[in-house]
Amino acid sequence: MTKTTAAHRDRSRINTSEDYEFDYWTAKFGVSRDELRNAVDQVGSSADAVEEYLKNNR
Repeated sequence: MTKTTAAHRDRSRINTSEDYEFDYWTAKFGVSRDELRNAVDQVGSSADAVEEYLKNNR
């Protein structure tokens, strides 16, 4: 069974191990998977930190 949704998602953290999470966050931030993965590698999985990183490094 493939996960496509979660009942109670933690939107304060980015989980890069699930495709549906990549789909959500790449759409939210308007970035590619590689850009999102790089941002998470640089600042960790905090959605706020990733958003700030992406704003400052585009």
